[in-house]
Amino acid sequence: MHGQLLILGVEGPVLNSTEVERFRRIQPAGVILFSRNIVDPQQTRQLTDDIRGLFAYEPIIAIDQEGGRVTRTKDIAPMCPSAVDLAAAKNLRWIAEAGILTADLLRLLGCNLNFAPVLDIDHFPGLQNALRERCWGNDPQRIIDYAGQWNRWMRKRSMASCAKHFPSCGLAQSDPHHDLPIADVSLTELLRHDILPYTALMPELDAVMTSHVRFPQLDDQHPASLSPRIINGFLRGQLGFDRHLVLTDDLDMGAIQQAYGRGADVKQAITAGNDIALICHQMETADAAVTALQELPRGVVDDALDRIERFRKKLHGPLQWSDDKWQKTCSEIQVLRDTVPSASNVKADSPVADY
Repeated sequence: MHGQLLILGVEGPVLNSTEVERFRRIQPAGVILFSRNIVDPQQTRQLTDDIRGLFAYEPIIAIDQEGGRVTRTKDIAPMCPSAVDLAAAKNLRWIAEAGILTADLLRLLGCNLNFAPVLDIDHFPGLQNALRERCWGNDPQRIIDYAGQWNRWMRKRSMASCAKHFPSCGLAQSDPHHDLPIADVSLTELLRHDILPYTALMPELDAVMTSHVRFPQLDDQHPASLSPRIINGFLRGQLGFDRHLVLTDDLDMGAIQQAYGRGADVKQAITAGNDIALICHQMETADAAVTALQELPRGVVDDALDRIERFRKKLHGPLQWSDDKWQKTCSEIQVLRDTVPSASNVKADSPVADY
């Protein structure tokens, strides 16, 4: 039961015996795939089929497929244009096509949840804060228009979405993969700018991912991803995102590792109002995480499990595999990529693109 409060990474392109035993025993909510798991399309589809066979329910099979440099399938398929490129082109038809093709490609591979779109406002263009080439701009209304269009058409093709990184990673002036950024802004300032895309698009969001950024004016103890004030109080209580799925960003990132140990981090995450904690790289710590989660009050666990089950009912199974369909989808992505001009001239430097 408590394992369902976790999403775990997978070590390689094929499940090993340790992972098979771990998934069968722990029964996590699901898995997240990275580039390390993807060698070719047939192998990837076999991997997701094998994963499904280990669960008593439809597992979440998630991936970060934003377009541009955060494209986990870049070694086996063309990359869809980035948010930066699509926003600069201001062409809603191209944005819709990117959402459609992203969903089709991922469903052929067996995924059912995409950790996208990014709703962060790009407050610091040029700064290496993990968001280079990933944002739809710095105007909240344009983000609503463009990210909303992309999200809408991806969901129309039966791919669940997850907006990120609440309440804002765009205010970070360092990379949370390395350390914990601090954004000294008020709740009023957040509501005026960074929260607008979330409130506008909330009826069309399946899930929200919380950010590893500390907002001392909102919570002077915990980063947003582990903050009861920001998640239970603000996101769920004030904004009304109370029946939807909320997940942490990867708890193996430096921002969390340096301040919390495994066990304390997942307990704090679920207590704060997240339904699922992500352990993307140190999967061997899953048992310690489950042991810690067993110490949580039953009511907290039941609330999270109810939201997870509600979310699971919205998930769609994979498309029937077809080599022709795969080639057609890749060809259409390449045409779109060749059509949309490149607008980014900032070289990004964050490990997020390398996973």
